[in-house]
Amino acid sequence: MFTLFRWLVYILSGLLALTALVALAIYFFLSRSLPDYNEDFTLDGLTAPVEILRNTHNVPHVFGETDRDVFFGLGFVHAQDRLWQMQILRRTAQGRLSEMFGRRTLRTDELMRRLDIYGLARASFDVQDTATQDALRAYADGVNAWLRLTSDRARGRGAPEFFMFRTETPLWQPADSLAILKLLSVQLNSQISTEVLRARASSLLDNDRLRDLMPDAPGAGLAEVPEYSSLFPGLPVATQVAVFDDPLSPIRPYTLAGASNSFAAAPARAAGDGALLANDPHLELTAPALMYLARIELISGGVIGATIPGIPAILSGRSNALGWGITSAYVDDTDVFIEQLNPDDPAQYRTPDGWAEFETRGSIIRVKDEDPLTLTLRWSENGPVLSGALYDLGTVTPPGHVASIGWTALTAEDTTMTAAIRLMQAQTMEAAIDAGELFVAPAQNLMLATRDRVAMQTIGHLPRRNADHQTQGRMPAPGWHAENRWLGTLPYSSNPRFLDPESGILGNTNNKILDRPFPLHVSHDWGDTQRITRFLHLMRARNVHTRDSFIEAQLDTVSPAARLLLPLVAADLWFSGEAAPAGTRAHLRQRALSLLADWNGEMNEHLPEPLIYSAWMRALQTRLIRDELGPLEDAFTHVNPDFIERVFRNTNGAGEWCNVVQSSVQETCTDMALLSLDEALLRLTERYGTSVESWRWGDAHTATHRHTVLGNAPGLRAFVNIRQSTSGGDHTLMRARTSGRDPEPFANVHAAVYRAVYDFADPESSVFILSTGQSGHPLSRHYDDLGELWRRGEYIPMTLDPELARGGAVGQTHLYPN
Repeated sequence: MFTLFRWLVYILSGLLALTALVALAIYFFLSRSLPDYNEDFTLDGLTAPVEILRNTHNVPHVFGETDRDVFFGLGFVHAQDRLWQMQILRRTAQGRLSEMFGRRTLRTDELMRRLDIYGLARASFDVQDTATQDALRAYADGVNAWLRLTSDRARGRGAPEFFMFRTETPLWQPADSLAILKLLSVQLNSQISTEVLRARASSLLDNDRLRDLMPDAPGAGLAEVPEYSSLFPGLPVATQVAVFDDPLSPIRPYTLAGASNSFAAAPARAAGDGALLANDPHLELTAPALMYLARIELISGGVIGATIPGIPAILSGRSNALGWGITSAYVDDTDVFIEQLNPDDPAQYRTPDGWAEFETRGSIIRVKDEDPLTLTLRWSENGPVLSGALYDLGTVTPPGHVASIGWTALTAEDTTMTAAIRLMQAQTMEAAIDAGELFVAPAQNLMLATRDRVAMQTIGHLPRRNADHQTQGRMPAPGWHAENRWLGTLPYSSNPRFLDPESGILGNTNNKILDRPFPLHVSHDWGDTQRITRFLHLMRARNVHTRDSFIEAQLDTVSPAARLLLPLVAADLWFSGEAAPAGTRAHLRQRALSLLADWNGEMNEHLPEPLIYSAWMRALQTRLIRDELGPLEDAFTHVNPDFIERVFRNTNGAGEWCNVVQSSVQETCTDMALLSLDEALLRLTERYGTSVESWRWGDAHTATHRHTVLGNAPGLRAFVNIRQSTSGGDHTLMRARTSGRDPEPFANVHAAVYRAVYDFADPESSVFILSTGQSGHPLSRHYDDLGELWRRGEYIPMTLDPELARGGAVGQTHLYPN
């Protein structure tokens, strides 16, 4: 027996030793791709030496004698830290993901091919100005210099993921950067999904109830539009909802489109003698974050802020003369057209002048471990034709018809990259606004500040529509009617502009910024009606603002929606009835209502009230709309405070939603509130136990910064995903958008990936932070080091002083010309 035991010990020890050796070998090979930030290189493509200084947080400061060499250095550091991310972004834009991932990404590749994102990007290189073309070439040379080093010197193929998905990594091209910029338009677009959803809902609801469910921002008049079924009689009502949950897909539900905050204070409203500007773009939480911090020293001066790996520009940042931030403008820059096919020749479609031939071209998608897929790409005069599987277009397309897309982003005359380069070099407010004229897509609100001025300018092309458009661009429209077709684009001078306001304060939370009648309307659908109220309260609470008060606003977690809805929904429930015995449903309800009665609406991760409120409102909205919409209710994943307010105020008869259509009993809104509260509490007790006071919002509102490829892989996801308990919510200034889908409906999936505050009274006191870390390498200490600071609401300093950068450098790389 002793001998057997001894042999078992030997075998177990051997297996443990072998496991350790394998783990060490894997670590050795994977760590080969970790860059040494104190290594020097001699490279082709440089005209003079480049110095790259990295601070404690791995933010690179790139110095060179010419702009070309500086852009080379930026491409080099992007590739050092984010090569895998750049590869995925490039392949997504090219429609070539299926070569690596197989059938999983076929739909994404099909979308990119049909939109011709990469073809348009290649064509747009010629319309950039000479300086931008030089920057694109130099940036590509810098990326390729690192690619060659990883190949020639066995540097672990550049990233650990390349070992798991063996594929070629072609040299970087200028068109790759232009394509990634166009890809942003796809990722941020909400107009297509909104048009389709409104059309589907209109088939089930009359106009009054549709206005309740998908209301315009308050303060706007609404012109009547026809029911979608009247445009296409006989179209079957489709209520099923397709769910796209692949992180590699650029298609997201309209509720998870891009969002942001940006606000500025003129010197008259600032404690110092210079303007203030704050910006926090909101995007999907990924590991690494989409953005990357960098400082580059151009001939025009130093620039520091947020870049996107693959793009040679700082998209939100500051120089010594100018600060700028961006927010999604929610411009109505996209229309869905329904094209009628010729029943005798499906290669033709109907136009105002008769039948016309589609422009067609073949495209082959290579699929890993399967036969290639051949697509026939078609374009009408209105735009590219998409299949019914994309954006649920098939649910609103009658038989014998196809859907095409009109979109300002789908042009080869796209000078957005030139606009971004010129914005970095601008030294005055006028120069910055002039640069915006070249910006095409994605449409943004550009917040600007110099030492003594502030401004906000909407940049991006706005379509020119006919005043007689049948749906006003709210829903898909017949493409053969002349009045539905675009008449070009509006002049830049018609874009909203706000210069040096009398109040001294400018702000945008994706809210409605002006009220103009169609067709000069800018948008029907805005991204916020709640955060803006909290912003106005905070700005009016002080006569003068400081950097710290702007930081306080960025991190504010009070929900104006909760403060609005709870008094309405619970009006007849507060402290009603006798005290109920412990352990009963009524007692649980009373405990929850007692907590909510004393709550100030702060969505703090350590409190139970935000969880009770969120679960209650979610259950309430579902109960209100399920009987009218059926399965289509699944498309309305997030609570719409405007809808619930209209219902409980009975605005224009909206109280009808409280009555269950299939029931013979006349239910009241109080009945709905009570039933939904009990339902929410039941679900919460099943998940978190019966001790209501011990529930934590942060347990449900966990932020998962998910690796786009390995984030769902068993075992690996524990190493590549970053999970954090977080405060905030859907309608707080510190926006932390929930998923809206079971089994984790309150998970934080969309938030500020970059926060910054620029203080022109003392520019060196400006600060910023990223939601993860600078490195995309899971073994790097810089993979998540900034993420914990981000979660706690902390920032790191921002310097454009070369001596401070050198004095604080912990890594110093020199690139020498060969």
